Amino acid sequence: MFLKNNRYVNYLCFIIFLNFSYSVEANTKIKILDYLNSLKYFSASFIQNDNETLSEGMVYIGEKRVRAEYLSPSKILIVLDEDKAMYYNYELEEDEFFNPKNTNAWFFYDIFRNPNFFEDSKIKLKNKEIILEKSGFNNEQTKYLINVYFENNPVILRKIEVFINDEFLQISIFNHSYNEDFDKDFFKLINPRLLG
Repeated sequence: MFLKNNRYVNYLCFIIFLNFSYSVEANTKIKILDYLNSLKYFSASFIQNDNETLSEGMVYIGEKRVRAEYLSPSKILIVLDEDKAMYYNYELEEDEFFNPKNTNAWFFYDIFRNPNFFEDSKIKLKNKEIILEKSGFNNEQTKYLINVYFENNPVILRKIEVFINDEFLQISIFNHSYNEDFDKDFFKLINPRLLG
């Protein structure tokens, strides 16, 4: 009888542990998604590594659009909306307008401005770090894996890793600035030469 009751106690403890563990992960995920959705009027510096080139720049998050300014090794501007984007190379004075969903730039918009993107993602808790993991297929049915790293307490975005086919991209984020005041034309999809 004691052994039978002991099994029930162990089973009950196991269920309580699973529920607690699920609850902690669910609450952490909600906290991370709230943080990402709050990143409006935000800027940060970044270093991008694609295993061949190191690039430096700034990322700006507006209410509806994302702007990335590469400062080195080439000066390039990219402005992303959900289904339209602009690329401008300052040195060549060339611009190009495109649908980000048809390029590997689609993930950048979805991470920062698509509140539903991470709903089916997994969350991992490691030491003082939270990792949001999202995998699937993009519009061209290309498999991808995205890992977004956050500091915990307080939550701060630190790194994004993207694996698409054999391509790898790592973006380290620092110098966070919240509640920026952007000019009304800052996120426009217009060649910057025409703005000023």
